[in-house]
Amino acid sequence: MHTRKFSLLSVFSCLILAILACTLNIGGPAYPDQRIPVSTEAMNELQSAIQTAEAAGAESGQITLVINESQLSSYLAEKLKTQSDSLITNPQVYLQDGQIQVYGTAQQGYLQANIEIVVKAGVDEQGQLKIEITSADFGPLPVPAGLQETVSSTIQEAYTGTIGPAVLGFRLESITIANGTMTIIGRTK
Repeated sequence: MHTRKFSLLSVFSCLILAILACTLNIGGPAYPDQRIPVSTEAMNELQSAIQTAEAAGAESGQITLVINESQLSSYLAEKLKTQSDSLITNPQVYLQDGQIQVYGTAQQGYLQANIEIVVKAGVDEQGQLKIEITSADFGPLPVPAGLQETVSSTIQEAYTGTIGPAVLGFRLESITIANGTMTIIGRTK
């Protein structure tokens, strides 16, 4: 009888330890059915598109850059890998209906949830990038304090770190987001 209690206690203890060692997914908004491929090739395509836009801008003074969902998802995934305190993992970026929809996975302790952040990008009066979070859904997890600042600074850093220096003296004229692409139009000063 003593051996049976010990065995039962051992099994129960192992079960508790296994549960504590695992991450518990607590839901959140579902990723869209169509997954965006993330790849090094898409990152290279983005770099090539930036170089092409820069060369065209040097000749004509007008710059047009078209970025697709795979390029943006790949760039964000790579950028997040380099951050030790990354807000999300497994990012998927959808460019639809004038909005940038970012899906990902957030983790807080042993809890993990899918998240969705919807961002509207535009141009201010000075021809600079303007970013506004229109919604954030972290499922049952609380929305982190300072989310607006974190997302805005990450997007701003991506813009100035990838696009900005490539086209120094660049003034935005418009940003159009539809059907899986974001078109950025501007002029060199």
